[in-house]
Amino acid sequence: MNKSLFEQIYSLENIFTAWARFSDGKRSKADVMAFEFRLEDNLFALRDSLLSGEYRHDPYKPFTIYDPKQRRIHKATVKDRVAHQAVVNVIEPLFEKRFIYDSYSCRVGKGTHAAVNRLRTFLRESSHNHTRTIYALKCDVKKFFASVNHDTLLSMLARQIKDPKTIELLENIIGSFSVGVCRGIPLGNLTSQLFANIYLHELDRYVKITLREKYYLRYCDDFVVLGENRKHLLATADDVNEFLNRELLLSLHPKKLFVRTWTQGIDFLGYVLMPHATVIRPKTALRMLRRANPDNIVSYHGVCSHADAFELEQIVLTKSINLDF
Repeated sequence: MNKSLFEQIYSLENIFTAWARFSDGKRSKADVMAFEFRLEDNLFALRDSLLSGEYRHDPYKPFTIYDPKQRRIHKATVKDRVAHQAVVNVIEPLFEKRFIYDSYSCRVGKGTHAAVNRLRTFLRESSHNHTRTIYALKCDVKKFFASVNHDTLLSMLARQIKDPKTIELLENIIGSFSVGVCRGIPLGNLTSQLFANIYLHELDRYVKITLREKYYLRYCDDFVVLGENRKHLLATADDVNEFLNRELLLSLHPKKLFVRTWTQGIDFLGYVLMPHATVIRPKTALRMLRRANPDNIVSYHGVCSHADAFELEQIVLTKSINLDF
């Protein structure tokens, strides 16, 4: 007999798998070490609270990061983050198979570099190898995570999840955070990453199916549409904004909406793409030069390897080596 979704979530096998996935690379953290000190007791207690329906999400610990802009992160307890992982393990496959190919945030085999490479391919293809002018519409959803409507999100989840107990658990997680009346999901939750893709999948469908835009890709709340006509792209932005207002209770950020040619350079995910070169955004390069150290050199090497950035890479490498002595 097949297990229900909820039975899959609280199964011991899934709870222990969730711990293994969550704790990978985090076991030196004080709160994770404390949880691991009585690991079996804590995991069995989590499983029992889910099974009995007594599980309740604990409050978050807020803190601020600057990477590069100021962001307010809300950190859940280790118990809750293991629960988030257990939920995602089970429900993510239900939605993953529905997502469009060109959604790149927080998905296996995707990521920022894959998105930039795909945009570069789109630019070459749509411009016939730079033999015709191509424009890029670049947009950003305004305050996306703070604006997600809880009721709208839950209705999207309920379309695919027919198990009442799983929906009840998702209501518990979603309701554990708000920045207004039934609004907002926290930056930092694993569940928020999946919820963001589920919520904005409706935008993906609208652009691809209703507007029938061929060259469209999205990374979280940033997206790009390519076309040969500037006026058409501006009209597309108006259509998208109206759709977001009406269906998702969101809006485009008016100061982060640009239409540029490939020759002018298209700023996307820390890179600036041009016909004969892809360079690292100046602000990103300056931040790398300022922060380079032995601990992040591998990451920075990866950033440089996807751009024409040999000189920057050598400077960053030299600085990190000097700091190591």
